[in-house]
Amino acid sequence: MELCAVFFSSAFSLLLLLLLLSAANDVVVSAATSPPLKFGINYGQIANNLPHPTQVSGLLQSLSVNRVKLYDADPAVLAAFAGTGVEFIVGNEDLHNLTDARKARAWVAQHVQPFLPATRITCVTVGNEVLSGKDTAAMQSLLPAMQSVHQALLDLGLAGRVNVSTAHSVNILATSYPPSAGAFREDLAQYIQPLLNFHAEVGSPFLVNAYPFFAYKASPASVSLPYVLFEPNPGIDAVYAAMKAMGHADITVRISETGWPSKGDDDEVGATPQNAAAYNGNLMKRIAAGEGTPLKPAVPVDVFVFALFNEDMKPGPSSERNYGLFYPNGTPVYNIGFDAASFSPSPTTSTFSSSSRPTVMGRSYLSGKICLDIFASGASCEGCRSVSAFPREDSRVHFSSIVWILKIVIIEHRRRVMYIIGTPTQEIVFPKESDSSQELNWKHRWQ
Repeated sequence: MELCAVFFSSAFSLLLLLLLLSAANDVVVSAATSPPLKFGINYGQIANNLPHPTQVSGLLQSLSVNRVKLYDADPAVLAAFAGTGVEFIVGNEDLHNLTDARKARAWVAQHVQPFLPATRITCVTVGNEVLSGKDTAAMQSLLPAMQSVHQALLDLGLAGRVNVSTAHSVNILATSYPPSAGAFREDLAQYIQPLLNFHAEVGSPFLVNAYPFFAYKASPASVSLPYVLFEPNPGIDAVYAAMKAMGHADITVRISETGWPSKGDDDEVGATPQNAAAYNGNLMKRIAAGEGTPLKPAVPVDVFVFALFNEDMKPGPSSERNYGLFYPNGTPVYNIGFDAASFSPSPTTSTFSSSSRPTVMGRSYLSGKICLDIFASGASCEGCRSVSAFPREDSRVHFSSIVWILKIVIIEHRRRVMYIIGTPTQEIVFPKESDSSQELNWKHRWQ
């Protein structure tokens, strides 16, 4: 589907009026579009140079990313994605306080409930890789904290749309190869068995963080690099086998983190842009093809890629700061098909016009597509000069006929924002700068 410009001719006056009425009435109009690529992304924020969440919202929508995992419940992020339909996992690692039912309910009431249903929060993760650590108190608190959060969701009437889980490292497995022989560590059985019972009871997924890079880094002589890069199947079947050995074939497994760093220290073998592109690119292909695993071929792999951005303040080796698909300025770290994606100017730097007349802003989208944000109350075009694929000054674009496919997503921010998506097939004439009848300074907007 191509993105096209909006022009204010009499033939489209009625269309524009209908769109504005739709915005005023909070109507979301959608049409048949190609299905989005069903993968999630981890949106970490341990950095001091990341873009504003509203920019990130536009970026991820341009990439058809429909699921995001946070490590907290950042209200700015959740508000920025209101009305987008993007599915969110939010997190809380404060196990001590979450074991207190009163505090768990207060947290859910403050950090989850206010954003529903505008932002589609579907899961709360409690803790992160707790069972692979050495804190026995945290291990003992994990399930009670999850139960408290689940009870809070029940009490607040949210359990039907939000579930509870926790993410595990693959290090909780004692055996992972061959996958059919997968088994959990015996020393963790006392924690894992009741945890599996909880997942089965409430219907929540079992989350696993899996990084083949670590195995290759630890033993590059014995681990096949082509295999881990071109057959990305990060331990899902081994987890299914381990759960079955504990009496559960009724729990879904999701890969909550997997990725490959594009840069590392001298001793971090394999951390290169080429390997990262190969791993994530092949992972995307499997997701796009709807492929399952050898054990469950009919169940598409459910993956959250790590990570959205490089995070410059993460501790540890250099690789920890270089898992991102994007640099903080929105440019891809390597090419896996996201090379043309970008996001709109930050609201912290853009100024809004007080004019009541419509103003049009544009920005580049995936594969050179163009999306126009129509702000009903007007907005400045500062920072909109990234649209290199668009005509400049007095320009004429030729198309054969007109066939529109509309998808309007109403986003509540400072104003309603409508994305008009279509297939342009008619000649569109952009007015000259001197054409005051249009009251649109196109030259300034598209330079």
